[in-house]
Amino acid sequence: MADDDYVYDEVTGEWRPASELAAEAASLNAVRDAAGNILADGDSVTLIKDLKVKGANTTIKQGTVIKSIRLTDNPEEIDCRHDAIKGLVLRTEFVRKR
Repeated sequence: MADDDYVYDEVTGEWRPASELAAEAASLNAVRDAAGNILADGDSVTLIKDLKVKGANTTIKQGTVIKSIRLTDNPEEIDCRHDAIKGLVLRTEFVRKR
C-alpha cells in the first residue's frame, strides 16, 4: 500500500492512514503471554505454574525456562522443546516472556 492511502474507520468515524490500521490489526492478532507481552519466534519463556505433560509421566516445574519457541497457527499455543520432551506444545496462558 502507498503511504497516501486512507481508509474510513467505522469505529472512530475518521479517515485514517491504511498503514496505521494495518499495524493496529497486527498488534491485535499478535501472540501474547500470560502477562500480555507479545511473543515472537525464538523468544525464551518461563513457566508460571507446574504442568503435567500428557503422554509422558512427567511434570514440568514452575520457573522452567523454555528457549527458542515457535509460533503456531493458533495464537493460544506455542511449539517448543524441553530437555526431556520433544515436540512440546504449550498454551500461552501458562508462560511469561523472559
